[in-house]
Amino acid sequence: MRLFRILLAHELRMLLVSPATYIAATLFLLVMGFVFSGILETFTAAPQEAAPAAVFFQLFWLPVFFMVPLLTMKSIAEERRLGTLETLLTTPVSTPQVVLAKFAASYALYLALWAATGGFFYILVRFAGQSQPIDLGPLLGGYLFIAVSGTLFVAVGIFASSVTRNQAVAGILAFVLLLALVIGTRFAGTLELLKLESLAGVKAAVDYIQIFTHLEDFTRGVVDTRQVLYYLSGCTFALILAILGVEARQLHS
Repeated sequence: MRLFRILLAHELRMLLVSPATYIAATLFLLVMGFVFSGILETFTAAPQEAAPAAVFFQLFWLPVFFMVPLLTMKSIAEERRLGTLETLLTTPVSTPQVVLAKFAASYALYLALWAATGGFFYILVRFAGQSQPIDLGPLLGGYLFIAVSGTLFVAVGIFASSVTRNQAVAGILAFVLLLALVIGTRFAGTLELLKLESLAGVKAAVDYIQIFTHLEDFTRGVVDTRQVLYYLSGCTFALILAILGVEARQLHS
């Protein structure tokens, strides 16, 4: 456990001195700030059925597609390119400890950036002239969705970084995998082919992994343990693949 804490502290320091981290943070806050201001303008112009927080989190995929690859692409790929990964693995640390430390550091920063968007809602509450102008249910549910789903998204980014020594390739691969996971599954759910009775089991499986449906449930205050299990098991699977990817590369190097 002590070695893991040392590795985690090291990974956090590396992220905090990386230009990619600040590029990701700046772009994230600018984009989400622009989105939030647009939502406020829309709600000011005319009453809306959905809560502002629910609309805000519907665009979670924007930062996920770009912020996660930027945060994770260097985690393993760059160390392998520089040769420091091989040196690290000759010390009394295991491959799972290294991969988990990189995941935990990236995930912590992912949560910190999303937590910073809470300032938008604080400003709204502070200057709206009311004690509670927003519905806390969709807000808390949205942040819970971000925390739970983020485990899978970040793990996918770590896996993408584990299979190459080129950080640009790792970033592109993470983007493609996340695009397939979020948008691809949603598109698959609309296929007419899945409406066949013989494919009812496949359709049920595709519906189960619909991330936008999960978001709607969370923002309505419905926390389905099956959905939580999906993200945690998916995260575990992606990290196992990342560990195997690192070990396979070590055997062939």
